[in-house]
Formats: sequence, C-alpha cells, structure tokens
Amino acid sequence: MKNGLLAGGEATAGVGLLTNGSSAFAQSEVADGSLDAGDVAILRFLAAAELIETDLWQQYAELGGLTSGEPTEVDRNQPLNAYQAALSNLDSDGPQYITSNALDELSHATFLNGYLQFKGAEPVNFDEFRTLQGSRATGAQDIGRLTNLTHLNVDTSWFIRYRSETNPDFGAGFPQAIDITNRTAIPLTDADFSDKDHIQVIANTAAFHFGYIEQGGSSLYAAMSQKVKHPEVLRITLGIGGDEIAHFLEWVDFAGNGVQSPVAPVTDRGLTFPNFFVPLTPLTQPSLIFPVPCEFIDPKLPRCSVIRPLTDAFGGAVATIASFTADGLFTGQSKRFLSTLHTLAVAADAATR
Repeated sequence: MKNGLLAGGEATAGVGLLTNGSSAFAQSEVADGSLDAGDVAILRFLAAAELIETDLWQQYAELGGLTSGEPTEVDRNQPLNAYQAALSNLDSDGPQYITSNALDELSHATFLNGYLQFKGAEPVNFDEFRTLQGSRATGAQDIGRLTNLTHLNVDTSWFIRYRSETNPDFGAGFPQAIDITNRTAIPLTDADFSDKDHIQVIANTAAFHFGYIEQGGSSLYAAMSQKVKHPEVLRITLGIGGDEIAHFLEWVDFAGNGVQSPVAPVTDRGLTFPNFFVPLTPLTQPSLIFPVPCEFIDPKLPRCSVIRPLTDAFGGAVATIASFTADGLFTGQSKRFLSTLHTLAVAADAATR
C-alpha cells in the first residue's frame, strides 16, 4: 500500500512470485494426490476470476478509494477528487469500502494461487495479458490492465432480480433497472472531474457495476461449492464465497443510494439515474438491501431468501465469463486471453462431486 492505494507492482507481485512465469494453460495435476483434477480446475478458475476482480477493483481504488493514510482511515484533511466526492454522495464511507474490496480480492487471488502451489498444482498467471490502457486521470497508474472499465454495458437486472419472488434457476428473466450501455465507470482524464452531473453519473455507473461484479462472485462461489470433493477445498469456497456475499450486500445499498434523493434524478449525455421512489414500485425499491424470498429448490415449496442463481447455466464458470464479456470488461483484450479463460471455465464447470 502507498498513499492508501494499491500499487500495480504490489497488486501482482504476490501472484507473479507464485507462478514462476507459468502459463495459465499448464496442466492441472497435483503432485501429492491430495486433490483431484476437478477440485484443481475449480480453484484455478476461481484464481483467474479473482485476478480479474483484483485488476478492476485496483482501478476503482486508485481513483475512488482512500486518498491517503492507513488502509483503515481516510485522511480527512486532504480534499477528495470529484470522483471520490461523487462516490461519497452515495455513502460517506465509499472510498473506504472500495479500497477494502480491492484488498479483499487481492487476498483471494494471492491465497488461491498460493494454495494451488502448496498442493503441487499450477497457479494462474495473467501477466502477459496486462496490456489494456486504463484511465489517464490524476491518481491512476500508467500500467497495463487486464480489464476495461471505459466501455461497459452494465447488466443492472440483478437489482430487480433480488427484489423479485422468481428465480433465474427456474427460467425467470428480469429487465434492466437502468439501461447502461457503452459507458465509463471511471474518469478517463482530468476533464471528467469538471462537471458535477457528469462525474456523478460516472460514479453511479460504477455503483451499479460494483453490485453486478459482486453478485456474480456470490453465485459463482455457491455454484462451485456444489462441485468440490475435498472438505478443505469446500472450506475455501465457502469462506471466500461468504466474503463475496458481504461485498454484494454493501453494493446493493450503495447502488440504491444512487437512485433516490438527494442524488437522483441525475442525467448526463443521455443516461439518467431516476429517483426510484417516484413512483415507488416493489421491483425497484431502492432502500432494500437483503434478498427478497424467492422460489428455491422447487417452486411448490415456501419462498426463501437465498443467493441466486446457483446453477451452472446462470452462475457457473462459463456463464461468468460470458457475462463479463457482454459487460464489456474485456474490450480490447486478445483472443488468446479469452480462449484461456474459456478453457479454464469449461474445466471448472466439468468438475463433479
């Protein structure tokens, strides 16, 4: 940590030291036989997903996270940039939460790769794919990125899904809460700081993207937990998956604050975040945080509050990569990177208990 932000070298150093330059295509074999190939495939895909999350959260933390001081304290004497201020309009502790989320994802990626190597399996290294241009605004590091936060098609249907009694695992579909297409979730240059509504819409886009990313992680870990064989691997997927759910619930609240007074309504360049209290409807109620009870196991059973989806079709590894790709997160990435992810995802989904 330096000035409360994740430095690029620090964000990748732990992973790089573990991988010894190994390719993400390397064979998933365990030297001591303690884990079978299915568990290794699951852990390697989760490590890949956490590297992706670390990369995107690092970009958010550099511009919207803590400005300075210790990782648990904001320097209240140092002025916030306009992006931090806009995020703070959604929650005064927003910069702290963003930095904490970034640190959590880094710990997940580093642990998973460390555990894989500890068990004699091949960890995941994406350093060769860190080629994308990030923000050029003051505060952003001039380093290659894995992910692109500047051309996002944010799937906001999760906001309605978690307020609905229906479940995607039973075929339910959900409309977009807000149509966010080809938008940036971070300031591109310092020019983006100058207009109050412009930077607030960028921050609101980020807020809904935060929820999108973490609801995906919540479902992914739950789906993978149903496949693992080794009890210790189950401890890992349940432990890290629980942290992903904690993240998600914070960003549900955060996004909801962007669609109510005093922040909303706010409009910039054709994108409006309305006040969802005017009029108030159950499927867009902005102050809800916890999942509404929904169909679970069998539609004939009583409704139950759960994470959803939980099946491979909508929450598995291949579904996760397809969703990230549709999100625009990999705009500009190489075909080889996408092929690598697909190979890892197929292997993870193929695992069985």
